[in-house]
Amino acid sequence: MIQQQPWRLIALQLNSQPDVATNLAAIAQLLGQLPDNSDQRPQLVVLPEGALCFAGGEDANLQLQEPLGLQDETAQPVQFQLSALAKKFGIYLLVGTFPTTTSDPKRFAASSLLFSPQGELIADYQKIHLFDALISDGTGQYLESARTMPGKKITLAELGADQELKLGMAVCYDMRFPGLFQALARRGMNVLALPSAFTTVTGDAHWHTLLRARAIETQSFVIAPAQTGRHQNGRETYGHSLIIDPWGRILADAGTAPGLIYADIDLMQASELRERMPLLHHNRFLSEFL
Repeated sequence: MIQQQPWRLIALQLNSQPDVATNLAAIAQLLGQLPDNSDQRPQLVVLPEGALCFAGGEDANLQLQEPLGLQDETAQPVQFQLSALAKKFGIYLLVGTFPTTTSDPKRFAASSLLFSPQGELIADYQKIHLFDALISDGTGQYLESARTMPGKKITLAELGADQELKLGMAVCYDMRFPGLFQALARRGMNVLALPSAFTTVTGDAHWHTLLRARAIETQSFVIAPAQTGRHQNGRETYGHSLIIDPWGRILADAGTAPGLIYADIDLMQASELRERMPLLHHNRFLSEFL
């Protein structure tokens, strides 16, 4: 079996607010605290959902939205700034969600954006499952579909010199629907990114359980950066960004303060586990994208 190079997974836990410049400064400040990488292992840094704009007015993301891509710095200024951060720090940078334009002027797409260490936009994913729910917290009703258009594609990105890291991309509420992750596992995923902004109520009940289940059933590493604390509009998020191994063991938990966590991983752990316990081969049920 070919030896795969070790990777470092890094999750940034944020208390994002509606102001983009403030959030970008907080992200840059945390990136300046990245752990020493003297061995030059490739690093994947993942930001939470809503990292650039969170808990603002109901049209805040519509006002921020940009066309997807890096064609025109005037039309896509925030994406160019994110690209510059990836290049400056020499990292793969996965931005949890950023609003991109759709065919509906009243709804944006919640797009995960993956930038290479060279600053290229190499993959994107639009959140499929939208959070429309009644929750017994200070916000009460969440109606994500009112301003967000659901995505229609599954995204698996290949990272590294030998494309050895197979990254499945999903967002927050997606984690409750395991069919998506069965499809990603069948495509070869060995690391799953789940940037999120869980409420304190749902987080306390389900966060650790759901994420460990997704790691166990797909036999993949999971990196799940989260929003945390109280936000400008009074919304409260759970925190506890996690990195989990394919056996379901928690490698790092950020608690409830803004900051970063990391874990150095060996992708062979996922490959070897799949040889010893071939869940994909044993599975007799497949989910379909409806």
